[in-house]
Amino acid sequence: MTLDQVIGAGVLAATLRLATPILLAALGGVVSERSGVVNIALEGCMLVGAFFGVVAADRTHSVVLALAVAMGAGGILAAIHAVAAIHLRSDQIVSGMALNILALGLTSYLDYQFYGNTGTPADLAGVPDVSLGPIAAIPFVGDVIGNQNAIVWVALALVVVIQAFLFRTVPGLRLRAVGEHPRAADTVGIAVRPTRYWAVLASGLLAALGGAYLSLSVAHSFTDGMTGGRGFIGLAAMIFGRWTPAGALVASLLFGYGTALSFSLQGASIGSVQVPVQLLSTLPYVLTILAVAGFVGRSRPPAADGLPYETEGHA
Repeated sequence: MTLDQVIGAGVLAATLRLATPILLAALGGVVSERSGVVNIALEGCMLVGAFFGVVAADRTHSVVLALAVAMGAGGILAAIHAVAAIHLRSDQIVSGMALNILALGLTSYLDYQFYGNTGTPADLAGVPDVSLGPIAAIPFVGDVIGNQNAIVWVALALVVVIQAFLFRTVPGLRLRAVGEHPRAADTVGIAVRPTRYWAVLASGLLAALGGAYLSLSVAHSFTDGMTGGRGFIGLAAMIFGRWTPAGALVASLLFGYGTALSFSLQGASIGSVQVPVQLLSTLPYVLTILAVAGFVGRSRPPAADGLPYETEGHA
């Protein structure tokens, strides 16, 4: 095991790439739960985004349209969850898990129907990398950030935008008020249900963008269940980050680093003992468990998180 395998430029560059889908899911979770709706279906939104993004890229040969279709698919799945959770007042955990199962089965079925055993085409339109020019030529720094994918930068920009929106704008204050005390928010004229609807829809769009990143920027293909639980890790990152975009970024980078480290250390040894690959592959999930176990008790979610709201006229 060498220092370069632990904190080298390659590991840090991979950390950014691997943290991006987790971060987008975590941002979706922040927006949804700040409004008081738990969106466990983020994993499903990522999966349908990954699949329908590939289908659109194959059919249209346009990466812009592919991303739009991917986010639309995630929005539709989130809309179903929103209707179930907000209008029908169903158990939000049960509804979200049902949609995750639906997304897994639907994408597997459609993948086989569209592409059979041959798999997705190899010439898909992909999201390009962004070269930072002079910065890319700087030793170490350029190796880390000089040629990252465009969606990596979009995700980082969204952290700033959503952080400012939630804590520096009136609509953001209203969103947080709905998640903390919907009855009081309703009393002062804030539309609780519409606010929750658009928040859940936004979470689906963000998670689907993370799924499209996996299929169009990383793998350039779709495989069954390719999200690999990143939606759930995104929820853990949200909890670790105390329901804030900036905190979610830090947590996502930690989980991304765990994955990058597990790849970097494959074949490495400590003294004369070789580190088992199977053990390294569990590192991101172990970090997730430790993070949630260590922070869930100390982090305070929005007070009305997961609680259906009844207006006065229907109470």
